[in-house]
Amino acid sequence: MRILIALLMIAACVARAQDAAYPKAKVSFEDFARLVQEVEPHRASRLVDLPTFLAMSREPDTIILDARSTFRFERIHLQGARHLAFTDFTQESLAKVIPSFDTRILIYCNNNFEGNQTDFPSKIASPRTINNLKATSQLAAQEKPLMMALNIPTYITLYGYGYRNVYELNELVQVSDPRITFEGTVITPIPTKPTLPSPIWKLE
Repeated sequence: MRILIALLMIAACVARAQDAAYPKAKVSFEDFARLVQEVEPHRASRLVDLPTFLAMSREPDTIILDARSTFRFERIHLQGARHLAFTDFTQESLAKVIPSFDTRILIYCNNNFEGNQTDFPSKIASPRTINNLKATSQLAAQEKPLMMALNIPTYITLYGYGYRNVYELNELVQVSDPRITFEGTVITPIPTKPTLPSPIWKLE
């Protein structure tokens, strides 16, 4: 009898636990929407062309932050860039990569580069399709592709975490542009010419 009573009590506890509601997820669309409104005018004044981006990168207290995946970063990235995948952004992880809130942060993403869709695949959502074929209706023809660049969420998230000294590359740059230098596992180092020993001149 005691065993039966104990089993009934356990079953009742399990039933109550199953009926208990979890607290609301730590997600707020309202917070994000409000942040986007605040970020928009701030970002508009911090979009820079390639010459400005490169000049800034050579100045003190400045870092280039690459927020792409670890796989993409290891294959190819701008020379000297620091890496933290966007999915790993937290207050603590950002503090380990960015020296201070005053540090100037330069950001870029796949959609900044043209000419290498293998390593810099463009993030673009094409107009809706029907059976994997583009819709031919007039409405569909008027639809524009959506740019899904990582720069936008990166900028917004950095701002939300308190980093306001952020600048974003605002040009679509050819990967062959001689002004930029990449490094990574897919980059073949340029061989250096062997240094020949200096001739020894003997005075007679």
